[in-house]
Amino acid sequence: MKIGIYGRQFNNSVLPYVQQVFDCLVELKIEVLIYKDFYNFVKDKLFLPTQFTSFETHLDIKDKVDVMISLGGDGTMLDTVSIVKDSGIPMIGINFGRLGFLASINKEGIKYAIDAIVNNKFTLDTRRLLKVESNQKLFGDLNFALNDITIHKRDTSAMILIHCYLNGEFLNSYWADGLIVATPTGSTAYSLSCGGPIIFPRSGNFVITPISPHNLNVRPVILSDENSLTFEIEGRSSKHLLSCDSRTEVIDNNISITIKRADFDINLVRLNNESYLSTLRNKLLWGIDTRNY
Repeated sequence: MKIGIYGRQFNNSVLPYVQQVFDCLVELKIEVLIYKDFYNFVKDKLFLPTQFTSFETHLDIKDKVDVMISLGGDGTMLDTVSIVKDSGIPMIGINFGRLGFLASINKEGIKYAIDAIVNNKFTLDTRRLLKVESNQKLFGDLNFALNDITIHKRDTSAMILIHCYLNGEFLNSYWADGLIVATPTGSTAYSLSCGGPIIFPRSGNFVITPISPHNLNVRPVILSDENSLTFEIEGRSSKHLLSCDSRTEVIDNNISITIKRADFDINLVRLNNESYLSTLRNKLLWGIDTRNY
């Protein structure tokens, strides 16, 4: 088995857990490829076996890596998606961050998780993505998002006006600070904090969630992900922000944006002792009520 590792720079308190990951992989005689920037960051801080090698792009791991391990929080997992791309490589995240919805493995569960991966004690949880297209070149070949695509005003000026069209037919004009188009995966992220609903994976939907809308009767809308959305933007400011997960571009009023389902999906590793419902309960603290005990 070959395992890839992706990570970002972090503080020294996390180093013992990263070393534990490496030690477990060595003990199980697993061939390991580490993302080059992360490899350079940890090589002088930890013991790296000589058989560990590095990679730079998704072309270096496509058809060569069986599972990709992300070391960090949910933001690191989203970055890992941009490395894995359409290769189909299953991903699992070990959480060194805070909430850990995507990076669901706690630091205390490192050895169990790696043993489960090596012994094939997991299932694949397929997640759909969104992609953004426009009349301007945006995001290069990273124009896809696992969580959400967001249109937002750039500064503290007045709200913006976003005209939305569903399959070419006018849907609504949103007076708001911005607009989120979220996948089921992203429904528990930014969209949730703006009043959006939780959508279960594989529901075949995405949700349009306004950010601080001016009209109180404007509410989130759930749509089939077979639909296509087009947006046009107006505002006192000539510049706005367009985010694709953790990547952001500055856009202007002349842009036309189309958001639809991406051409490929992402596979998340789901260990046999966890489920989406258990993650919801644990991360959102559902059931933590004295009346339950």
